[in-house]
Amino acid sequence: MRRRGALTVRALRHVAVAAALITHVGVAGAQAGTHRRAPSVAGALASLDAAARERQAARESKRFDTIFQKYAKRYFGAGTDWRWFKAQGMAESDLSPTARSRVGARGIMQLMPSTYGQIKSALPQFGAIDDPQWNIAAGILHDRDLWTLWNRDVPEDQRWAFMFASYNAGEGTIMRARRTAAAEKLDQSRWPAIERVAPKVERWRYSETLGYVRTITANKDALGTTP
Repeated sequence: MRRRGALTVRALRHVAVAAALITHVGVAGAQAGTHRRAPSVAGALASLDAAARERQAARESKRFDTIFQKYAKRYFGAGTDWRWFKAQGMAESDLSPTARSRVGARGIMQLMPSTYGQIKSALPQFGAIDDPQWNIAAGILHDRDLWTLWNRDVPEDQRWAFMFASYNAGEGTIMRARRTAAAEKLDQSRWPAIERVAPKVERWRYSETLGYVRTITANKDALGTTP
């Protein structure tokens, strides 16, 4: 009888342990289920936040479109695709009116105060350099001067690259690059020739300039052609 009683006690202990295990597994399962559901809710909220940020970014991106359109038409003519200049502003400052470079360039088009001062002295109606309208206007006007500079012997389809490169590195640097290309018996009026000889041009941080031109081109392609 004692042995049977002992066995019964042990059996009861096993039942108790099993019950405890079932309870533990049930709680853990419920908790796991809760954790499984939580990421779904968090993921949905994250998606909503991301969508909201994208919409806000899209609105911000279009904020200055009318200004780019206005001054592209004024300084380059009605047939010019204004997106080239927006693409440039994206490359310069990510379209930030408060952008400042380590060397002091300012605004959306990252103009040096000295360059802006020369433009403003010729056009006193221009306002402050940090005003987005006048910063964009001055940047496009500066582009126009560089476009005219390369108008003599650079084909129009190549002139965009020469203009933007000059904006970034200065026209003197690009002139030196052209002379280097000519010395290499390459067509100095074609931008690929300038890219090829760039490492041989003295006093030129050519990687920055070549990357700048490529970035603008990529930005322009991303903007598309639909008004």
